Amino acid sequence: MPKIKTNRGAAKRFARTASGAFKRIASHRRHILTKKSTKRKRHLRAAHMLHKADVRAARRMIPYC
Repeated sequence: MPKIKTNRGAAKRFARTASGAFKRIASHRRHILTKKSTKRKRHLRAAHMLHKADVRAARRMIPYC
């Protein structure tokens, strides 16, 4: 059996935690930051967990992580 290729886009966006869940970085932090409040930008800094419905797809895209 050949090895399964990792989806490189997904590998850059998601990271697996020790418990097997996936963490992700929040969107809306790249540009147009002047109109966003400091509180909103601060909360977007934190890592978030991937939603339960998306974990199966992420596991398929990143088989060896």
